[in-house]
Amino acid sequence: MGSRNSFLVWLLLVGLTCSCLVVTCHGTSQQDRKVYIVYMGDRPKAEFSPSALHLTMLKQVVGSGAQDYLLHSYHRSFNGFVAKLTEEEKQKMAGMKGVVSVFPNQKNKLLTTRSWDFMGFPMNVTRSTTESDIIIGMLDTGIWPESESFNDEGFGPPPVKWKGICQEPSNFTCNNKVIGARYYHSQGKVDPGEIPSPRDSEGHGTHTASTAAGHVVSKASLLGLGSGTARGGVPSARIAVYKICWFIGCWDADILAAFDDAIADGVDIISLSAGGWPRDYFEDAIAIGAFHAMKNGILTSNAAGNEGPSRKSVSNCSPWSLSVAASTIDRKFVTQVKLGNGAIYEGVSVNTFDLGNFTYPIIRGGGKSDGYCSIDTLNTTSARGKIVVCDGFSEEDAVSFGVAGVVTENDNIKDAASTYALPESSISYSNGTDIVKYLNSTRKPTATILKSIEYKDKLAPYVVSFSSRGPNPITSDILKPDLTAPGADILAAWSEATTVTGVPGDKRVVAYNIVSGTSMSCPHASGAAAYVKSFHPKWSPAAIKSAIMTTAYPMSAAANKEAEFAYGSGHINPVKAIDPGLLYDAEEIDYVKFLCGQGYNATQLKLVTGDNSACSEKTNGTVWDLNYPSFALSTLYGKSVTRVFHRTVTNVGSSSSSYKAIIKAPSALSIKVEPSVLSFKSLREKQSFVVTVEVTPSESANSYSGALIWDDGVHQVRSPIIGFVTNPKK
Repeated sequence: MGSRNSFLVWLLLVGLTCSCLVVTCHGTSQQDRKVYIVYMGDRPKAEFSPSALHLTMLKQVVGSGAQDYLLHSYHRSFNGFVAKLTEEEKQKMAGMKGVVSVFPNQKNKLLTTRSWDFMGFPMNVTRSTTESDIIIGMLDTGIWPESESFNDEGFGPPPVKWKGICQEPSNFTCNNKVIGARYYHSQGKVDPGEIPSPRDSEGHGTHTASTAAGHVVSKASLLGLGSGTARGGVPSARIAVYKICWFIGCWDADILAAFDDAIADGVDIISLSAGGWPRDYFEDAIAIGAFHAMKNGILTSNAAGNEGPSRKSVSNCSPWSLSVAASTIDRKFVTQVKLGNGAIYEGVSVNTFDLGNFTYPIIRGGGKSDGYCSIDTLNTTSARGKIVVCDGFSEEDAVSFGVAGVVTENDNIKDAASTYALPESSISYSNGTDIVKYLNSTRKPTATILKSIEYKDKLAPYVVSFSSRGPNPITSDILKPDLTAPGADILAAWSEATTVTGVPGDKRVVAYNIVSGTSMSCPHASGAAAYVKSFHPKWSPAAIKSAIMTTAYPMSAAANKEAEFAYGSGHINPVKAIDPGLLYDAEEIDYVKFLCGQGYNATQLKLVTGDNSACSEKTNGTVWDLNYPSFALSTLYGKSVTRVFHRTVTNVGSSSSSYKAIIKAPSALSIKVEPSVLSFKSLREKQSFVVTVEVTPSESANSYSGALIWDDGVHQVRSPIIGFVTNPKK
């Protein structure tokens, strides 16, 4: 979730509405037939012809002409297909034997020099000799393979486990860094301006790929801003590209097709910086894909969403994937507005334009009813060649009309800067009031907007306002997001098929760009997961996730009022994650028990798992018994509640060790751990314990933060505990 251009701001901060492709079909109107995904669970163990099976099923529902309605078959890693169906046909298909779910093909939105060093993860950190065997699958907008961040100098051939391909049209070539590339477009003809290949025409995918695993590049900057050495978390790792996102968004059908291929291709980690509104686990393409990735030993790292700071706005909520919030680093960009009277006001933006000492006339823009600057109001106020003060503005209109610059009054933009296609600074309303007073007191007011400067943000890290917050809207007592990572003002590689903003009239083609979003925090976590995987190649996805979560830096609720609902377990700390001491591990059967407890039936789960999984009293697990590295319990306003959590940890620290439970809790939380000491005599030994938590809500707060820390004197294995009210008092 990326760059401040009209496309990405639309995607990142406003969101895309979900819609379905409609087509003409036999005996129906265009509106009657839509694109649906028919999910059938795990891939059958025996050999089968997926297209024949799927076509046979489709014929039973639509009759003759079924071949015209079958759009795609999934068969490499799981079973299912994409088809055009009417509502009646969709209902009939959902009732057929072998079908888990049928859901519409919805559209998802796309949700560094300094960031890795800021996390205490320097270039000279201890690295595994097998880092170059790690393959990160990037599901995004593609990649700009010519970037220096993807130079393959010093790389040997791809790992022998790699089974993927490189779709190489005339304008694209892979190398020993970018070892594979595919693209997916289920919606028919590619729109004008798009590139029908894995090549990135937007910049987003190039940025995320280089953040996770980009090669080391010195003297990288955005036209002089953010200058330094750009690199990914695992510079020696390989990248496999799966282009699923286009200007209009990222369709479910393409996301599942990419998962199907990536799993079979042999990737180790999947990074996906996109998401939509939370949905039932088996009607959510990302959750389905991540489940099958987990079954095959692959952790999926997801962006938590950019709908913050609204409550319950977090997306990608499945417990088998990693959901990553976005936080700041200790670098912020400030853009000064200098008036003709010498007064200077500081605003927030990433402004690469240098107007020198030249000043321009400055006017108040917008209409009579509001301060929004559109082409109509700009024309009315004769804004051409002037700096305009607005409450908001159409960037494309301002550029096309020839506005010299824009000063935006906005108290909401404080913690993440954006790029614009013209000089811009977002200032506070109080400063805006002072500027308007100057305009009204001077016959010929003038101003200039200076090139941005960098300040050190001593308060960092804290979660950015746009980062989506919990509680988890699907399963409230699974804490989401899982953790936070740098996602504000991140410098990384960019596609040279576009400009800094992508706005018409922007002429700045750059190799590196500065953008913000949980799309940027997600690949930081993906890189960290790949780093852990390089040291522990046999660890499960849950084990890697546990290591990253339990070693995260604790964060302060004083700087993040939503506490764990903003930052989860805390701020990612990759160096510590390779030696976590204890692991909260989980396998497919643990998630099956969880799903049984969530009300899924045995028929569905047998299809999903491909085995004889069944829900019974023995396997009907509660949400509190899933072996998760964090603890959450909810209650109603004014009601006390007690929950019992069963957990098991695996020793991966010292062969002989003893861990003591340290409890941190406010008065509203009562936490008891039994036993309070865990003694281990060997590596991989498992020990179980029970945590009993009682939350007694008060009128003064709606959530209560505590923690359980297992400490052996060397390792501090920390898990957050949060009790909260689901219906908070207004």
